[in-house]
Amino acid sequence: MAEVARELASARGVLEPLQTADSVTGQVEELRKVLEENAALPVTLIGFSWGAWLSTILAALHPHCLGKLVLVSSGPFEEKDAGGIMERRLGRLGMEERGEAESLMARITGASVRADADLKRFGELMSVADAYAPLPGRGNPLPSNQEIYNRVWSEASKMRSSGELLRLAGRVECPVVAIHGDHDPHPAASIGRLAGVFSEFRFVVLEKCGHHPWLERHARDEFFDIIRAEVGSPGTSCSVTDISEKD
Repeated sequence: MAEVARELASARGVLEPLQTADSVTGQVEELRKVLEENAALPVTLIGFSWGAWLSTILAALHPHCLGKLVLVSSGPFEEKDAGGIMERRLGRLGMEERGEAESLMARITGASVRADADLKRFGELMSVADAYAPLPGRGNPLPSNQEIYNRVWSEASKMRSSGELLRLAGRVECPVVAIHGDHDPHPAASIGRLAGVFSEFRFVVLEKCGHHPWLERHARDEFFDIIRAEVGSPGTSCSVTDISEKD
């Protein structure tokens, strides 16, 4: 979310934590420490994709850190909503790209050694599938780490399937805003149902928008208008975090 952080930093203090721990607990503690040592608490925490889950877990376990939680393009919190995500993604690719993506998935999930290049290429293909009308020349400049990805995603997916993720969401005390594109392969309806989980919840669906709203030609301006309104007046603190998840 470097571009989001840069955009918001023109008017307020912003942190862009880079998660390096190889477990969910480790990443929660890593994020908590960064916020406590570098931010004026409580902050508005903006979590994208897997970062939406990570931010929710932090909000549940360390409520003193957050004044507001913003979930951008979150994965579904319930296992029943996750089944068709990868098929929707693969169905948006051409035959050759789909074959490559399926081969990469097999190598990534079964790898006993590091395969960062495979993960990076897989992410590039998923970005094509996830987008509606992407702006040119933008992307993720950070390197991929397949080992961290496998360990964290394995743990996080079990939290979803067991119901632990949803139970933690029910413990969040601060206001929650969710922003989701109508073309995102992660089903928007699943995020809308969180109105029955969070005590204070608002849900915004962006039209003609895929998984990365700030990279979308039709949705970018509206996305930043919403984000600026949610983080408040200049002088307030916010933090953005993300690690893209498999589904």
